[in-house]
Amino acid sequence: MKVEEVKALADEIRGEIGKAVVGQQETVELMLVALFASGHILLEGPPGTAKTFLAQCFARAIGVDFGRIQFTPDLMPGDILGANLFNFQTSAFTLTRGPIFTDLLLADEINRTPPKTQAALLEAMQERTVTIDGETMPLGNRFMVVATQNPIEQQGVYPLPEAQLDRFLFKQTVDYPAADEERKIIATHGARFGAPRPDDWGIAPRADAARIDAAIAAVSEVRLVDEVIDYIVALIRATRNVADLESGASPRAGAMLAAAARARAALDGRDFVIPDDVKALAPAVLRHRVILSPAAEIDGRQVESVVADIIERIEAPR
Repeated sequence: MKVEEVKALADEIRGEIGKAVVGQQETVELMLVALFASGHILLEGPPGTAKTFLAQCFARAIGVDFGRIQFTPDLMPGDILGANLFNFQTSAFTLTRGPIFTDLLLADEINRTPPKTQAALLEAMQERTVTIDGETMPLGNRFMVVATQNPIEQQGVYPLPEAQLDRFLFKQTVDYPAADEERKIIATHGARFGAPRPDDWGIAPRADAARIDAAIAAVSEVRLVDEVIDYIVALIRATRNVADLESGASPRAGAMLAAAARARAALDGRDFVIPDDVKALAPAVLRHRVILSPAAEIDGRQVESVVADIIERIEAPR
């Protein structure tokens, strides 16, 4: 597959999602980048902003196996991964696979479950494997987690640990829609009862496993010149030398930003990365990987503004 075909495929997927989802163009774009960069995405926003519905529509449009886990306070790691259960008929243990064995996993309200259960995703998100009773099983290169979470200020949530957050390529803040978008949502969805479903809007698969694999392979061939690599390194290292930040981004963040920039270039029909690709994606890559210093929190600084200042300060190559 060529990058022009990747761009065409992404346009088809956007069109299908647009049948049911009003607005959310930036979020859809990041989800497409994450898909073709083999990354995961965390969507944070208040209830009722269509995070779950968007993930369902996205899964239907890309035509891959879909699984969903509703994270709750009593969820256990075995409920995610599966377990070896004793079969009394055969007098042997049989593996019962959990919902994590899929292509696209919706981890709904991931911060409603304790850290012990959240940690069940660590190996799967990093290595795309699952280990049960000492046996390691692959999940496949297409395995992708789309996680949703409520803002950490709400009651009954467990903030994700840094190691978990660092495995997400993007963290996207899903805010309330603009007035005209909200009016369209009410006019379109207001006559229906119950939760909306992709089937109600005729969303059809526009891809399949083979096309997704081919697109991922094409993205990996997009050129990344030394000047852009140096720019990425400068951005990542700058986060570790800012007084307002207690902790900066990891080397993994730089590698993920490079992969994401390749995917964004392909979505634009280019076989080479430009600095604007890096600059556009840097906020979503960095906002969940840096920690404000106590002094910055007292001063009322926000992570987004500190990251924006760093991006503005680091000169991009011409």
